[in-house]
Amino acid sequence: MNTEVLNGTETTPAVAPVKRKKLGWLRELALLPALVVLVVIGAIVNDSFLTTGNIISILGSSAALALVVLGESLVLITGKFDLSLESTVGIAPALGALLVIPAAVAGFGTELPVGVGLLVIVGVGALIGLFNGFLIIKLQLNAFIVTLAIQIVLRGLLVGSTNGKTLFDLPDAFTTIATTTFGGLPMSVWLAAAAYVIAALVLRYHRVGRALYAIGGNREAARAAGIRVDRISMIVFIIAGVLAALGGLVLTGYVGALNAGQGTGMVFTVFAAAVIGGISLDGGKGTMFGALTGVLLIGVVQNLLTLAQVSSFWITAVYGGIILIALIISRFAGGKPQT
Repeated sequence: MNTEVLNGTETTPAVAPVKRKKLGWLRELALLPALVVLVVIGAIVNDSFLTTGNIISILGSSAALALVVLGESLVLITGKFDLSLESTVGIAPALGALLVIPAAVAGFGTELPVGVGLLVIVGVGALIGLFNGFLIIKLQLNAFIVTLAIQIVLRGLLVGSTNGKTLFDLPDAFTTIATTTFGGLPMSVWLAAAAYVIAALVLRYHRVGRALYAIGGNREAARAAGIRVDRISMIVFIIAGVLAALGGLVLTGYVGALNAGQGTGMVFTVFAAAVIGGISLDGGKGTMFGALTGVLLIGVVQNLLTLAQVSSFWITAVYGGIILIALIISRFAGGKPQT
């Protein structure tokens, strides 16, 4: 083994960080063979799995999840949590729709222009993210407890504002993003792909992206280095809220209606995709490539279980198992205990 002499003392070059970095990449790349195996299994189990229609269906049904996972991944990289994103998926498009549709079909009766309703969806997502950021960053409240409380509040607001009903007869603009195709793929898929490309480029090449990793790695050290930790963290929560709102719009378009339970339980799938994609719960680690691969793996698993006519109750159990396996892999790849 190569050694160096420093002040008369023999030392060994530090190779652990390099080794851990390689293990991290191996963990993310390991999902690609897993995807291939699942595709092979799917082709054997069901003849319709590899058809063009089914592949497009997997991508279309995964678009909303991909946007929410992207938002959660950015928050996790900074070392925080946001459990309220699943409720934002429901309340943001619901308020936008209720302001647009007539009172005769359960709307508020304001009948605002459709364009205004779409802006409201994005605005609601941003406001929720801003409020979360204020409570967590400015008031320094626990992120887990705060966003859990906000999740419950927003869920109640969704049920109350819709009177527990499903909203049908939505304007075409609320479904266009999921029903309109370009190049054979729904526009929602292109939106999610563009969002991931932009996020990946920012994280890799822009100083703000590097600042996110620094903040997640050590907030105080990042602050000492001159990084505007509070401002950047607030912006991340706002972006996450907007992405969740857009994910809600995509989900609404995909389903063709908006029910009072939209987004419920989605947080389990979101964390499953993020964690198996290599996003560290400790902060400071993870890539958009890994997060996207996690989304695709979840989408394929869900499609396989659906084609096999497995109950949705069992699908939730599978997600829980996936998270546990991913945490075990992360523990050994990261080289340190998780707290």
